[in-house]
Amino acid sequence: MAQTCAKLESNAVVVGIDVSKDHLDAAQYPSGDLIQTSNDTKGLRTLLRWIGRQRAVHVIFEATGPFHRQLESHLAKASIPFSRINPRHARKFAEATGKLAKTDRVDAVMLAKMGALLEPRTSDICNEQQSALQELAAARRNLIRDRTALLNRQQNLQLSLLKRLTRYRLRQIEAQIAAIDQAISELISTDGSLSRKRAILVSIPGIGETTAAMLIFLNWEHWKMDRLLRSQVWLLSQDSQESGRVKSFIRDDRIHVRNTLYMPALVAMRHNPDLPSI
Repeated sequence: MAQTCAKLESNAVVVGIDVSKDHLDAAQYPSGDLIQTSNDTKGLRTLLRWIGRQRAVHVIFEATGPFHRQLESHLAKASIPFSRINPRHARKFAEATGKLAKTDRVDAVMLAKMGALLEPRTSDICNEQQSALQELAAARRNLIRDRTALLNRQQNLQLSLLKRLTRYRLRQIEAQIAAIDQAISELISTDGSLSRKRAILVSIPGIGETTAAMLIFLNWEHWKMDRLLRSQVWLLSQDSQESGRVKSFIRDDRIHVRNTLYMPALVAMRHNPDLPSI
């Protein structure tokens, strides 16, 4: 999850790869060469041979959940630097350059151009613990979404059968969330570095064990979190939220971080009177 800064060589060939479940579409910049391979071991070997013909190369691809993991692993083993970027950022770049069509090959070419022009930071491969945290955190977010949707629908239900089934499903979801929280806690406890991060995060007023675990997954350090929490508390405490400066600051941070910090910010605002005035 961590990223390191690395300047692309001036003559580096940038390879953009569009990742899907079954295929990998790759494009080179500036040559424009294209290749499509299967997203499996055989296809990845073919892709790496194609990439390996270049003396200096940097690979760009979007984070696509489980579909990019094998690609990432093969690139790391071959010592090929890569950048794993947010799909939303890639889409915004495409819109800014007027590329509104969306096909696998078009996306691969767009990613290669994005890498050449913006020179994104080099990403590190996720280790086994980080991958497990990613899966658990993604599953937890999906359950939270399901719970919210059910609670909203529950208000409009009239039939007793549907009400009973909804209550049953809500209990299931709560049990599954609790099981995931327990698994995340145990996973963090097995790693000394992650345990120390959790201890620092929970020392910040308003942040509990569950929030700390989510923030560890999102790879935010405690000093960033303290600053963002204070800003969010200040925003929530204002009668008017029309300040362009504050809204811009909040918008620039990751959506999952903001969502994770919403309730802690409310708690901190109500129980730590010093924060809103900071």
